[in-house]
Amino acid sequence: MKEPHLPQSKSYLKIISIPYFPNGKTQEYLNASDVETVLKQNQIFDNIKLASRPRVIKVSPRSDMLIVWIDIWDYQSRSKAKCLINWCFNHWKVYSYNLRS
Repeated sequence: MKEPHLPQSKSYLKIISIPYFPNGKTQEYLNASDVETVLKQNQIFDNIKLASRPRVIKVSPRSDMLIVWIDIWDYQSRSKAKCLINWCFNHWKVYSYNLRS
């Protein structure tokens, strides 16, 4: 027998100030799978479920920076998104990423 679930809606967040080539010297660019791995490794996303794959978008064609859009399952009150907005998290021990709504 399945447990009942509360109705959920989607909230979207963007993660800003991400380098296009996160490993510096290599020419391997960041992709959606890399973002999913980073999110799973970071404790602030422990209670967060992605509603879809992250979207990785260059800021501009000549830029070396990215914006990542993520959709998460949330409640109508947006309580999960509100807990993440304006948080910073680190990865690769160098970069700090900011979450926005």
